[in-house]
Amino acid sequence: MSGGLTLYGIKNCDTVRKARNWLEEHDVAYIFHDYKLAGVTAQQLEAWAAQVGWEKLLNKAGTTFRKLPDADKADLTEKRAIALMVAHPTLIKRPVLETPQGLLVGFKPELYAAALGKN
Repeated sequence: MSGGLTLYGIKNCDTVRKARNWLEEHDVAYIFHDYKLAGVTAQQLEAWAAQVGWEKLLNKAGTTFRKLPDADKADLTEKRAIALMVAHPTLIKRPVLETPQGLLVGFKPELYAAALGKN
């Protein structure tokens, strides 16, 4: 990332759509990375986990997680969680906004406004 913003998510996710609309309504330039189509690397997930913790990145509330075999869900560690997220990008909580100041995971308009100076 070169000083700009990158929004990671899945194009047809409602929460990602809300985040994209918010960014566009506030004239915030960003690059969109659809990790269902373009994937995500273990190295990138490790870097994100170092910033916010792997537990915050792993979406345990979604259908993908619920459909995993119980053996995959048991005794999760950072390494196993990252491997699952690489194999199943829909397990990553959406959206992830990468900014020069750090990551925002999930979408809350007030947090985007504060982080991007759009109060």
